[in-house]
Amino acid sequence: MSPVDEILSQIPLSDLAAQLGTDEATAEQATRQALPALLGGIQANTDDPGGASSFAQAVDQHSSSLIDGGVNLNDVDTNDGQKIVGHVFGANQDQVINQLSLGGAGGSGLIGKLLPLLAPIVMSYLAKKMGGGAAAGGAAAGGGLGDLLGGLLGGGGGQAGGGALGGGLGDLLGGLLGGGRKE
Repeated sequence: MSPVDEILSQIPLSDLAAQLGTDEATAEQATRQALPALLGGIQANTDDPGGASSFAQAVDQHSSSLIDGGVNLNDVDTNDGQKIVGHVFGANQDQVINQLSLGGAGGSGLIGKLLPLLAPIVMSYLAKKMGGGAAAGGAAAGGGLGDLLGGLLGGGGGQAGGGALGGGLGDLLGGLLGGGRKE
């Protein structure tokens, strides 16, 4: 199962759709577009040693309990999510939102609401994959997070898979929108 499918299987789409003010199909489509962008953005940040260390610490601060047994959207801290999205995309945040909205999954307003909801869920997912988050201590140091993301994004080749690796955020978005990766 791809990381996108794993995460999506833990999110109650009817609740997500209600929170976004849209239907379930649009919520699912937007989530399927936004999750690879978040994972790919984190991957791009972990390519830099300073970014890798920063994200490893951030993952360590998140508990896997948010995603364990299914996500309760009322437990998602969207303020934390907004900070995560800001760190992941930096000055490119508005461009990323606009590019994702061009993919047909609602407008930039919907994507702008969705990303801060998904970001803490993604961090919880990564904490779970890294061995539990806060309890894992420094386990993510030394390339662990980058290696994990590389394996998750490059391994499965599923619907959301390989386009997020290698060329960074630009290639990720190119892949999402049909442009493919540059080699």
